[in-house]
Amino acid sequence: MSLFTAARSLSAKLLVLTVFFVMLAEVLIFVPSVSRFREVWLEERLAEAHLAAMSLEAAPNQTVSAALESKLLRHVWAHGVELILPRGRVYMLGEDMPPGIDRIYDLRDADVFQLIADALEVLAIPTRRAIKVIGLSPKDPTVRVEVVMEESHLRLALVQFAGRILALSVVISVIAASLVFFSLNWLLVRPMGRITASMMAFRRNPEDPAAMIVATGRDDEIGMAERELADMQASLRSALRQKERLAALGTAVAKINHDLGNILTTASVVSEHLATSGDPDVVRVTPRLMTALDRAMTLCTQTLSYTRDGVMPLRRSSFLLAVLIEELRPEVLAAERRDSGRAIAWLNQVADSQTVMADRDQLARALANLGRNALQAGANRVTVSAAAEPGRLVITVADDGPGLPPRARDNLFQPFAGSARAGGTGLGLAIAREVALAHGGDLKLVESTAAGTAFALDLPAGGMSR
Repeated sequence: MSLFTAARSLSAKLLVLTVFFVMLAEVLIFVPSVSRFREVWLEERLAEAHLAAMSLEAAPNQTVSAALESKLLRHVWAHGVELILPRGRVYMLGEDMPPGIDRIYDLRDADVFQLIADALEVLAIPTRRAIKVIGLSPKDPTVRVEVVMEESHLRLALVQFAGRILALSVVISVIAASLVFFSLNWLLVRPMGRITASMMAFRRNPEDPAAMIVATGRDDEIGMAERELADMQASLRSALRQKERLAALGTAVAKINHDLGNILTTASVVSEHLATSGDPDVVRVTPRLMTALDRAMTLCTQTLSYTRDGVMPLRRSSFLLAVLIEELRPEVLAAERRDSGRAIAWLNQVADSQTVMADRDQLARALANLGRNALQAGANRVTVSAAAEPGRLVITVADDGPGLPPRARDNLFQPFAGSARAGGTGLGLAIAREVALAHGGDLKLVESTAAGTAFALDLPAGGMSR
């Protein structure tokens, strides 16, 4: 990883932000700390000035020698001290030539913001100034003390204190930032990097089992993201394998359809001779056989075209829906009646005059699949009805079966996953819905209970695609 890439990484950004916010917190602490230090330092000078001025009370005639007075003033770092007692008595110490006063600070009525502003002013103005500080003595709140001094002593002490605070702030910031950085890096950045690496590896090679992430079992959002990613990768791998199988199956079906078309052509030629048979039963069923063979040949041709072009070809025409339903009766009932021996029924409740504009063979394929699926799932009676709505025709296929199991509902219309019976492929519903979508409509599950299941095939009335 290059230096530029590392600087743009989440870890670097996290470190910089941590240091910035810790330093910001230290600044917010530093300002009132400096103000408080200045206030305490001045109060200490007032207390020392009080003691120095009280020495006059013990001196003869309440005066001291010039040398002692000068020593007392140097001890207080002052040019002059004035002590005012409650009874109005005043003690004073002062130089012969005191400097002019540049600024007066009265600590008695200063609020927090004023103290902060005064402290920052001391740090910002490096010039030598003579100041007068007025306040109550920390030794005796009834005594007022006034001290004239050089501000440079205060500024020097304040700068030294600020330096110590700054050094301490830097140390605290580095320690706090390091702890926060390593904690967040361990809790967030490294797991996110692991998730990202798994996503990139899965994108490069979805078939590689090593590319799939293994959830760590964490109960927080990171653990949830790991589990969701693992589930998504497993689902995608399953879908890819299924699509590969479908692609292979499509290739096989295309080859089989080609050969099956030749076989059906031969069967159709042979069946034409049955019409000249002398057996009345053979002559009666021959047209039905011819229709079934023609439909099978058309289906093979359309399947090959769909495999080649990827779009289901439609040949729309207007026809009576009830007639088509009747034609499907033997096709739907024959296999199930032969295999199970049950008394099953295909009920046609479509009005005789109801017409539909659609591909007749494809619609027959969809309805036959719905009917066979219902009977194979355990239904004894399948009812087909139709209702015309504004611009739509809704064909309902309802049965009295046991209803769809939860697995079939969750994977409805998905090949090889949405079957309602063991060993089923689920292709019947998938094909029926594909036919509906090709016509510009849709196939929907209306209801599925223990009393039966109903599907609605919704088609445009004019047969136009959406």
